[in-house]
Amino acid sequence: MRTALTIAGTDPSGGAGIQADLKTMTAHRVYGMSAITAVVAQNTTGVTGIMEVTPEFLAEQLDDVFTDIFPDAVKIGMVSSSALIKVIAEKLKQYHAKHIVLDPVMVATAGSKLISDEAISTLKEVLIPLADVITPNIPEMEVLSGMTIQSDKDMERAAKSVGDICHCAVLCKGGHQLNDANDLLYADGEILWFYGKRIATSNTHGTGCTLSSAIASNLAKGRGLAESVRRAKAYLSGALGDMLDLGKGSGPMNHAFAIVGEYGDGK
Repeated sequence: MRTALTIAGTDPSGGAGIQADLKTMTAHRVYGMSAITAVVAQNTTGVTGIMEVTPEFLAEQLDDVFTDIFPDAVKIGMVSSSALIKVIAEKLKQYHAKHIVLDPVMVATAGSKLISDEAISTLKEVLIPLADVITPNIPEMEVLSGMTIQSDKDMERAAKSVGDICHCAVLCKGGHQLNDANDLLYADGEILWFYGKRIATSNTHGTGCTLSSAIASNLAKGRGLAESVRRAKAYLSGALGDMLDLGKGSGPMNHAFAIVGEYGDGK
């Protein structure tokens, strides 16, 4: 059994954050573990409150995981303060963590800001350089690169800039009215496009969490980065395409769309 650790905030409505990460890992037959950075009050319509854990408590969670069940991959999601970011970086280096996927969560799907400007600076300085790959969307890529992105060429320039400065691979996610859900991977000085088809649904809560966790799950299984991205993108499309419709806002997708068998519906 391969293992993966998610370091992120919670989502009581189950569509994003730790909950989405663990569902995704389970769907990939990977044993999921979690270290919580913040307890977030949110649902499909938005975020109403964030209560961070202390840096000391986050460090204790990470120590307990790494000294007992060492993860084959690590996914990092919402981290809203510099102090917590520094703790994560310290522990990843201390335990020589591998296959690190960082989703630089800055704004929730419903539009709520989830991270301070100071934390963004710390993220770029101490955590992104430790990642194997980061998975920003267009708005996040603009923040990280300091560039305006209005075309595929802009995506390429921004990804190259961040990747070269931070010495990590960059998966710049498309969409956001720019292209038809096409994602760009910049790794080892090369550009690779993953072409997708936009799925007509407003229920996209937790897409970033799900994609990054799927990539981490595939890396945990020993697959290469490009193959892990390809498989993760296919999984995300399947979860969105199942057309789950829950909640009054941007609803969740069906992480269990492909789970069948004795404890499912028998199909």
